[in-house]
Amino acid sequence: MDDLRIRRAGTEDDDALWAILEPVLRAGETYALPRDWDHEATLAFWCAPDHAVFVAEAADGLVGSYFLRANKKGPGDHVANCGYVTAPWAEGRGVARTLCLHSQEEARARGFKAMQFNCVVATNSRAVALWQRLGFATVGRLPEAFRHPREGFVDALVMYKSL
Repeated sequence: MDDLRIRRAGTEDDDALWAILEPVLRAGETYALPRDWDHEATLAFWCAPDHAVFVAEAADGLVGSYFLRANKKGPGDHVANCGYVTAPWAEGRGVARTLCLHSQEEARARGFKAMQFNCVVATNSRAVALWQRLGFATVGRLPEAFRHPREGFVDALVMYKSL
């Protein structure tokens, strides 16, 4: 997207973030989070104190976001973890790809040596294919670790990339 700008999120973005996060959360197909979380609980998770939160802004407003954090504390804190969300109305515009590339640059700048995604839902084929195109390898498969609202119990993937 030529007009996409990524910047740090601020509290002024809370309502727009909720508008992006709520339909994804309610669908229950990609995040292992409670589908009934409200505005406050969702933003408390997404914007947690240990998360660096970024938003993608286009001419038509916020179209995506990601958070960046250490995957683990202590001796594992050199591996980053991220969560990404694209507004349903902006899918197919390259938002997730741009967010992931930005997050890798940001992770490197913060001294992270690798990035790990802990729970990529195997039925989320668009995300799996994108992460693979961007150099992430599937390093683990967790059988039936995710309860999909339509597909039932499906596998979750652990994906990893050295930075």
